[in-house]
Amino acid sequence: MQLPSTRIEVMKFIGQKIDSIYDEFLKPVETLWQPADFLPDSTKESFFTEVKLLQEAARELSYDYIAVLVGDTITEEALPTYESWLMTVEGINQQDHEQSWTKWVRAWTAEENRHGDLLNKYLYLSGRVNMRAMEVSTQYLISDGFDIETGTDPYRNFIYTSFQELATNISHRRTATLAKQCGNHLLSKMCGVIAADEMRHAKAYKSFVNRIFEVDSSEMMLAFEDMMRKKIVMPAHFLRETGVKLSETFSHYSDAAQRLGVYTTHDYIEIMESLLEEWKIDKVPDLNDAGERARDYLMALPARLRRVADRTKVPELAYNFSWISA
Repeated sequence: MQLPSTRIEVMKFIGQKIDSIYDEFLKPVETLWQPADFLPDSTKESFFTEVKLLQEAARELSYDYIAVLVGDTITEEALPTYESWLMTVEGINQQDHEQSWTKWVRAWTAEENRHGDLLNKYLYLSGRVNMRAMEVSTQYLISDGFDIETGTDPYRNFIYTSFQELATNISHRRTATLAKQCGNHLLSKMCGVIAADEMRHAKAYKSFVNRIFEVDSSEMMLAFEDMMRKKIVMPAHFLRETGVKLSETFSHYSDAAQRLGVYTTHDYIEIMESLLEEWKIDKVPDLNDAGERARDYLMALPARLRRVADRTKVPELAYNFSWISA
């Protein structure tokens, strides 16, 4: 993908202002929650009692719920892929440790790393999961990587991250609600704090896009249109298990999420509508002809997608995940 040279200049312009909003979207390490704040402490005599209570609460979670929680965990644990991908974006120089963009990517990764760590340990203690099978899927997902069709374009990448952070916020927020309904307040709190992180990060990436619209509106509009024509694929879209084809397990995981109402096609549409509103797409000034056509496409897209979604049925076919032991 041949990118206009203005992309680099825009990234430099936005990068100069990241430091001023850094504290708004990322938090000091010392003040952030850590997985150990929620999990039984193995150094205490009460450890085994607490684990037993955790396992009793986990038994109340449905098969689909465990499948979704495992899929969410594997997705979060594929951070090596996500960090290496962001470091290749035009305008980010990982050799320059003091560059604002480099510091942002590393600090964002460090915050996100806590999510998979927390969920992995919970699942290990729950007694519901075949950990080796789950770990195999995680290794596959990292080694398989992903293709989200953004290339090294920062405009397309920031569209993707804005969308994805909102999607993961919804998913973790819904798993928190379902856990609470099952009386599993510990898990509900875990998923809730992860969801809060995702929303904070979503606000950051959305703010980057807003700044780009201010200085390069037509190119930003075209990048938005391009990403929505391709459709935003999930970062775990290559998810698989041993003996299963690439992406096949992801389809079953996605079906389980749809059945639970954790993340649905209607959520996808509502995220897009929220971004149209957030970035005031209907009011963006100074667009060229191509930008105007892109705007028209984007404004009409939610209604078109909703007509398709209303006709889509979620498969009820049972699938036995290798991850789940009980």
